[in-house]
Amino acid sequence: MDEQNEPNIPHPKRLLVSLCAVLMLSVMNGTMFNIAVPDIAKTYQLMPSEVSWVMTGYIMVYAVGALTYGKLADYYPFRTLITFGLTIFAVGSLFGFFAQNYGMVLVARVIQAVGGAMIPALVFLAPIRYFPKTRGKVLGIVSSVMAFASGIGPIAGGFIAGFLDWRYLFLTSAMIIITLPFLRRNLPQEEVNKGYIDYIGAVFIAGFISTLLLGITLGISWIFALTVLFFGLNLWRMRSIKEPFIPPHLFKNGKYRSTIITSFLSITCLFGMMFMLPIMFRDSYHLGTMAIGLVLFPGAISAALMGQKGGSLVDSKGNTFVLYLAMTLLAVGFFLLSMIVGANQFVVSATIIVAYMSFPLVQASSADILANLLEKNETGVGMGVFNLLNFVSGAISGAVIGKTLDLFNPSQPFNWLGFNGDTSVYSNIFLGFSLIILLSMTQFYLFYNKKEISYKRPVSQQ
Repeated sequence: MDEQNEPNIPHPKRLLVSLCAVLMLSVMNGTMFNIAVPDIAKTYQLMPSEVSWVMTGYIMVYAVGALTYGKLADYYPFRTLITFGLTIFAVGSLFGFFAQNYGMVLVARVIQAVGGAMIPALVFLAPIRYFPKTRGKVLGIVSSVMAFASGIGPIAGGFIAGFLDWRYLFLTSAMIIITLPFLRRNLPQEEVNKGYIDYIGAVFIAGFISTLLLGITLGISWIFALTVLFFGLNLWRMRSIKEPFIPPHLFKNGKYRSTIITSFLSITCLFGMMFMLPIMFRDSYHLGTMAIGLVLFPGAISAALMGQKGGSLVDSKGNTFVLYLAMTLLAVGFFLLSMIVGANQFVVSATIIVAYMSFPLVQASSADILANLLEKNETGVGMGVFNLLNFVSGAISGAVIGKTLDLFNPSQPFNWLGFNGDTSVYSNIFLGFSLIILLSMTQFYLFYNKKEISYKRPVSQQ
């Protein structure tokens, strides 16, 4: 990377390394605790519904925070937000390490989420703001780090919890604070931009997202009534003031809307695969935690290797070309998995690579498309919506797949090329993923190139 080509940054390479390091530790923090949930339940004698709050509470606050930090990034310097976020995250991690009861563990996870939500929001905005000439390449690197960390997180979590204790996961997460001096040293000095922030709208959005995630993850139907209420309040707020928290004209832009939908459906299927594979290898292949991690490791490595190449393709071939390539790989990969599950575990491991390597391609190309569509003063909130939907997609895919695995146990797959037996349900889900990707690609093709109807942007409130 040519350090002379990027504006306002004394050392671009050092900044990129610092951003990747903090993202790696942040993503690993989330996936490591998936492994620790049974140990936490055993420590405090908890029911599954009770211990699930370790993840539910974290995801809920994290999703709302990712959008909020994105909005704040339009007005406040990155240095300020990163200092606040990492400090709060480290405090929450240390609080969790010394927790004496389950209530303190939950409080620690919420504090972690309040600070940690800053990381993906700003890490995905940094390439747009600080690396405009090599944006695609940098987004590819960032996306590959995120995919790789998602893959090795369970391995690291199993190792730490197995050889030490699950509390040391908190202590490991606290190490993220060591990246703060490097980030502050390499981020440029920026001033606060004056602007109006709709805090009432932010509360309504937080209520909508929180109740939606609670309803999905806990399976409580009456909570969705509150979701509908908050959704209505959001619509009213967006139409009643000049500068709402999320500008409604973002969703009137067909290209923005179709890109968001495509990314959401793709990431839903990818997160669904990541959620489902450990369950499949445990129940159908009878593998232990470490063995599962090793079987999934080649996919994580492939994502890391593909990210930088995919980012360069975004710059050289164009973001839509890379998105179509990623969607094609995903559709093919999921269809192959629908054929292969039930075969030898190493054959499945090799096949996973085809789908897994698409993770950074989808994120890098989608983020680059959105960056081109957004006005400079709306980049933060526009990318915040992108990050928000990524986290919501994880909650939705986990809840839907979990319920599907509970209710269905076919002996034969829909894919006549697949294996009969207890892996049939996984074959059917992968086939469904493949069809969702094809539908997503079709809607992107139809609506992204559709002629736009002009609209008038709201006048800024002074």
